[in-house]
Amino acid sequence: MRLTSHIPPGQFVRYLMVGTWNTVFGYSVYAALVYVLTPRLRFAYIYALVISSFINITVAFLGYKYIVFRTKGNFLKEWLRCIVVYTSGMPIGLVVLPIVVETLRHVFHMTRSAPYVGAALMTGVGVIYSF
Repeated sequence: MRLTSHIPPGQFVRYLMVGTWNTVFGYSVYAALVYVLTPRLRFAYIYALVISSFINITVAFLGYKYIVFRTKGNFLKEWLRCIVVYTSGMPIGLVVLPIVVETLRHVFHMTRSAPYVGAALMTGVGVIYSF
């Protein structure tokens, strides 16, 4: 009880709802970009990861700012801080995703689905780690 007494009523539920939305939205944007970019670019899933990350971080920021925490601070300053914090983890994804995708392709003989499955696996690990 002492652990949660500082959380305003309803905030945790809003946090879970926004987090669920962010996960679904984020993976969907990534998957759509992979689908669109694959015929045009080699290693399209890497480009999709970078582009979708900026879009998804912005959407997550908006959800947390206006729905979960309802902050009134300087929008641009808070958004830039959010971008810096969350993109700091991007290099890990840029290293791990190709390893996962290539492993899925060579070990499990997935060709077209490897970038989608790889990102889904990484999303699952990320959700568990974040919690």
